[in-house]
Amino acid sequence: MKLLLVIFLVHAIFIPCFSFDVPGKDLPLTLDYYKSTCPTAFDVIKKEMECIVKEDPRNAAIVIRLHFHDCFVQGCDASVLLDETETLQGEKKASPNINSLKGYEIVDRIKNIIESECPGVVSCADLLTISARDATILVGGPYWDVPVGRKDSKTASYELATTNLPTPEEGLVSIISKFYYQGLSVEDMVALVGAHTIGKAQCRNFRSRIYGDFRVTSALNPVSETYLTSLRELCPESSGEGDSNVTAMDNVTPNLFDNSIYHTLLRGEGLLNSDQEIYSSMFGIQTRRIVSKYAEDPVAFFEQFSKSMVKMGNILNSKSLVEGEVRRNCRFVNT
Repeated sequence: MKLLLVIFLVHAIFIPCFSFDVPGKDLPLTLDYYKSTCPTAFDVIKKEMECIVKEDPRNAAIVIRLHFHDCFVQGCDASVLLDETETLQGEKKASPNINSLKGYEIVDRIKNIIESECPGVVSCADLLTISARDATILVGGPYWDVPVGRKDSKTASYELATTNLPTPEEGLVSIISKFYYQGLSVEDMVALVGAHTIGKAQCRNFRSRIYGDFRVTSALNPVSETYLTSLRELCPESSGEGDSNVTAMDNVTPNLFDNSIYHTLLRGEGLLNSDQEIYSSMFGIQTRRIVSKYAEDPVAFFEQFSKSMVKMGNILNSKSLVEGEVRRNCRFVNT
């Protein structure tokens, strides 16, 4: 029975990338949605993001991650931005987000400027989607056109935030299933993981990796051993010690959006178990090939990352498109 299960899982992950019915893909997002109502929207967001990333390059990764966590929970509808109230349980305290997800103040800052230019016009969901694209460009990543016209939800889902988002210690089969659930393929998943080339991780999220199979995946390489020693100095083995200490997931070019993260995985030095799994897992026949392709061809990575970000941004909450709103304050539903 166990052998049959392994054969089934390997086959399931090696299947071609089929076409999925992405929620919201036929709904009215357009490139010129704000052409008459707020023609300066894109420029205002770009200008402010330039200042924000200049202040701290890490802000680019923070904004991209915030967008990802939004889209994986009831679509790209800015539900992740809602604060908890007496009548609404938000997503900020869900286990994948609490003490980890940041960037809410960045959104507030941009929203205040947009509201002064075009009150009640540009949704928080669109603002976050555009900001993620601009953040990528500002640290050396690719450009893509951002279709807009999203509405902000009046609800959030703590439950979906807890179950839909991949975790740092998750195995490959489970990660792929979560991407498939969103209508995203294996190729999309490996490309989107590439955003970790500019991210940082907390000790609590990579402790099990550096005290687990890191030496196995890095094949006892002396250079990798030096890197591992530095990671263990930063992150003690005992739970609770240094939990919030952070380090770059790409220790070669941490502030540059490039394909270096895939070289890290080839060396077996992925900081997060969920990242290294896409190259080292026994089930990673297809994902291993894609990692090698992106490591060898940065243009292919950039092209697919752009496509996958558009595809993820098109995961919409159809209910919000009908019943949603443009929040005046991204943290609260309009009253």
